[in-house]
Amino acid sequence: MQRKAPEYLALLTARNDEEFDAALDVLLAQAIAGLEANSRNFAGLGEVGLTGVLAMALSIPGLTVTQEANSNGHVDMTIVADHSYPMRKRLGEAKIYDGPQKHFDGLEQLLVRYTTGREGRGLLIAYFLSQNIAGLVDRLRERMDEELPLQQQGATIDHPIRWSFLSKHLHSCGEALAVEHVACNLHPGRNSNNSTQI
Repeated sequence: MQRKAPEYLALLTARNDEEFDAALDVLLAQAIAGLEANSRNFAGLGEVGLTGVLAMALSIPGLTVTQEANSNGHVDMTIVADHSYPMRKRLGEAKIYDGPQKHFDGLEQLLVRYTTGREGRGLLIAYFLSQNIAGLVDRLRERMDEELPLQQQGATIDHPIRWSFLSKHLHSCGEALAVEHVACNLHPGRNSNNSTQI
């Protein structure tokens, strides 16, 4: 397993939240890349369908990923490490990106409605259907850093997954909780009506 699937082994043997997050990020990056590589195949799917594909891509032995599980409401995606003590659980909200305010709305759902404070780092997936994902993410970060929504604690910070970043927010539990904002580029590229015949 160490040779064939080191990321799985790292996930299953994580000794703390930092190691778990790092291992989960490897799987998440692979799943996001798979979604992006198949963006034309998934063009007919909405937010729920895209999240279903992502949940299936993240599901491996030892990691349970469910849609619409209850945590003070139906959470888009719940990720739980099986047979882990202490519990390693992540809640994820997903949105088709339609400007910063809609992103803030998703962040509010995640932090105010679903998160109890017992879970680890939150996950906010943004599916970008329009072009210029890099510029849109930059503008989103600028807006977050100006407005500091949901009691954001300081500026956002870079994340290893491209077009993604981290923020920290003061939660009602009394602690600052981290949220990982992951952008997924689902812009199909050329319009099929304008594609060049080979």
